[in-house]
Amino acid sequence: MNEQLSKALNDQLNFEFYSAQVYLAMAAYCSGESLDGFANFFIVQAEEERFHAMKIYKYLNDRGHRVTISGMDNPLNEYRSVLDAFEHAFEHEKLVTRRIYDLSDLALNDREHATIQFLKWFIDEQVEEEALFDSIINKLKRIDQDSNAFFMLDNEFAQRSFTPPAL
Repeated sequence: MNEQLSKALNDQLNFEFYSAQVYLAMAAYCSGESLDGFANFFIVQAEEERFHAMKIYKYLNDRGHRVTISGMDNPLNEYRSVLDAFEHAFEHEKLVTRRIYDLSDLALNDREHATIQFLKWFIDEQVEEEALFDSIINKLKRIDQDSNAFFMLDNEFAQRSFTPPAL
């Protein structure tokens, strides 16, 4: 793997850690609104993002490339509503998808087959992530002001957990 691709993967690793911060900020917003289920949803999402970062960390190390950790921008901490937080999350996931595609293009151009195979997992993951957020946004729009449905969704998200697959 050439240094350009290694650096791009390292940048993505750091962006995955930043993504975890984005979701923790959304969790904090939900907690502040006494929406513990929604907060849990975003906490689990943050755990997934850290897992993604560590997956790249391990890959770079396995390939003999040095990982460097960089600082992060402050994530947005205030939202107009839970729907607004999920819409921001969806846009963030679209950005992650574009970044993964760019990495894949670099790997394809370099004919870096091991990295192409490695990134396939992330591409599949992004399809799931975007579908998940799109679905939740549609549900939130449908329930609108129905407090019972909103409460039920909050309770459903309180049950969400993350079990990381083997690295």
